[in-house]
Formats: sequence, C-alpha cells, structure tokens
Amino acid sequence: MMDEGVFDHGTETGQALMDVLEGRQPWRRPVWFMRQAGRYLEEYRRTRAEAGSFLDLCYRPDLAAEVTLQPLRRFDLDAAILFADILLVPQAMGVQLGFKQNEGPVLEPVRSEEDLARLDPEGAAERLSPIYETVERIVEALPPHVALIGFCGAPWTVATYVVEGGGSAERMRTRLAAARGEAWFEKLMDMLVRVSVDYLARQAAAGAKALQVFDTWAGDLGDGLREKYVFDPIRRIVEGLKEKGVEVPVIGFARGIGAAQEDFARATGVRAVGCEWSLPVSYMKERLVPQVAVQGNLDPALVMAGDPALKAGVEHIVRTLPRDRHIFNLGHGFKPDTPVENVEKMLRYVRELDAELN
Repeated sequence: MMDEGVFDHGTETGQALMDVLEGRQPWRRPVWFMRQAGRYLEEYRRTRAEAGSFLDLCYRPDLAAEVTLQPLRRFDLDAAILFADILLVPQAMGVQLGFKQNEGPVLEPVRSEEDLARLDPEGAAERLSPIYETVERIVEALPPHVALIGFCGAPWTVATYVVEGGGSAERMRTRLAAARGEAWFEKLMDMLVRVSVDYLARQAAAGAKALQVFDTWAGDLGDGLREKYVFDPIRRIVEGLKEKGVEVPVIGFARGIGAAQEDFARATGVRAVGCEWSLPVSYMKERLVPQVAVQGNLDPALVMAGDPALKAGVEHIVRTLPRDRHIFNLGHGFKPDTPVENVEKMLRYVRELDAELN
C-alpha cells in the first residue's frame, strides 16, 4: 500500500515548474529528473517485487502512485512524473504486449492493413482508466509546490516498437515503412495521434499540471521525414489538446535531432524543449531560449561518475541558462546503478548555485 510519508522540502507554495512553463519568474529553478522513479532506489525495487510484474505495477494505482512519490520523499524536487509506460497506449489499442527479463518489451507486430484491422483505437483511452486513478492518487498526496507531469510516447517512437515487435538497434522496418509512405503505416500513425490526445486529455482532467511527449527515436529520421513523422504528429497532439479545451503546457523531448530543435519548437508549439546531453548548452541559450523554455541536459554518466565532473557539469548548465527559462533535468534518464548519494549532491549543487546567482 502507498506510504503517505512526509514531504518537508519546499518552503514556498508556488510551483516553480509551472512558472517557467507559463512564462513567469519562478521562486527557484525547477528540478526534476527523467526516470526519477526507478531501480536506483531500493524502495522502488521493493515495490516492484510486491507488484509481481512491470505491467502489474503500471496498472495498480496504489503501487504506481507509491513509486511516483518515492523520489519526492528523498529529494527536494519540483515535479513528480507519472509512473507508467509509453507502450500502454498500443496495448490499449489491442497490441499484445509483454516484458521479458533482460530483454525488454515484446509486442505482436503491426506491419500491414490486416494487422491494423485487429486494432481498436476507439475507446483505447478509456481502457487506461487505472492510469487516471493513479494520477488522482498522486495529486492528492503531493505537497503544494510540486507539480505532476503526465506523459505519453510520441507516435513515431511508439510506432517503432509496434512495427518492430519490440526494441530494435536500427528500427529499420519502421524507417523503411516511413520512407516508402506505406498506407498502413500512415493509418497507424494517425491512430496513435488520436489515442494519445485522448489519453493526455484524461491525464490532465485527473490532475496532471503539465504533459511531456517522449520521442526517444526522433533522431532516426532526416529532413522531410523528420517533419512528417516527428514534428507533425506532436503538433497535432498539442493542437488536439487545445481543441478539447486542455490548456496544460506540453514539453517535447525529441531525442537526437540536434540543431533541428529550433524547427521542432516552432513547428510543434510545445511550451518547452527537453534537450539531450549532447546538445551544447551554449546552443540552448543562444538559439532556443529566445523562443521556448528549455529542459535538461546533464549527462546521466556524470551523476554516476560523481565529482569533480558532476559539480562542473551542474555549474556549466546553471551558470549558462537563465532561471526563468530553464528546468534542470538530465539529458536522458537515470541508469539503474546510479549512486543515490550523487543524486543528493547534484541537487545540492543546483540549489546552492541557483541561490547564489539569483
């Protein structure tokens, strides 16, 4: 069962994350981390064992809420991110999904019109009702200064898993389907856009204050295809939410697109751009900050390495990016063997330097 615990970190009631996303000056630089709930925490491993399987953990609102809240009891964070998985959406559409130990997700592939015919996107978002209960439980337990971020996988990235039947080194089947403009693939992408809009809208209705769209494999595509299969689907999600009256800000994380981040921000209408660690911080300041808030982008390897590299990495980011346009985060998620004490150090460095500069 969920341990209510005690959250004693924040001293203000303003939500720093929402201030940055909505164009206000925050009371401090907001901080949260991708994969902040996960295997690097011993309490997560205990809860995961109690659940029995990863999917059971995702679909049990009491346990999913518990692991979402666990990092907030340890660390002085400004946001929680819903614990779920990007592949729950295709599963709700009728794609068979499982997780194999040490192998990751395994899906029944969709590679033709016949495969599409077995899917049922209508009502898919409704089938994910346990996730909305999780959101409600989290919101009820959060301290006032912490915002909840809901999320989904971007249609391109989700499609790669659906078409490949799981993880793939090069995602070549999917890239070829996109390059050839296969009719069935276009229909699959359209289904994923529509279900993702409904799914995110339901998360917002349940209490999520911000939403992030994860496009982990956005870097697979070059000019032309990138605009069609990465930018346009995310733009449609942002616009689809507005059409439903959902004004919750959206953060876009399009991993691997490099200098195309400027085009991504303009084309999609996201309120903030998540940046991976390979993107120069100077580029973020000079080219992105004038048009959009930025999120990131510390290399997770520096958190594993510890000082002096960790402290130097934090200082470089915090000194370069303005508080009112920056959400401190990693350039991707924590690794399972990340030392917890290094996470504590990282947060301390961010807080101390941010206070010094402001």
